[in-house]
Amino acid sequence: MSTIDSAEVLRLAALARIDLSEAEVTRLAGELDVIVQAVATVSEVAGPDVPATSHPIPLSNVFREDVPGATLDREAIMSQAPEALDDKFAVPQILGEEA
Repeated sequence: MSTIDSAEVLRLAALARIDLSEAEVTRLAGELDVIVQAVATVSEVAGPDVPATSHPIPLSNVFREDVPGATLDREAIMSQAPEALDDKFAVPQILGEEA
């Protein structure tokens, strides 16, 4: 039994504002249906005694101490800028807003 049909693909495409051709709708309906069936198969196998996992290998963050270090010299950096204004990089205006 197909759970994802062309009408469902068209509805989802409209929600996402994606324009699809008829060939794409047909192809995606088949591909998405296979994905939904695969998820249903996994859901059948995973019982209440199987813990949910988001990653097969345990992950842990490795943090380093946040220690202030030497910074770059402002004058040396600004001397490399193509254009500077008030000790800041000057860039072209792109949004059409008043400066």
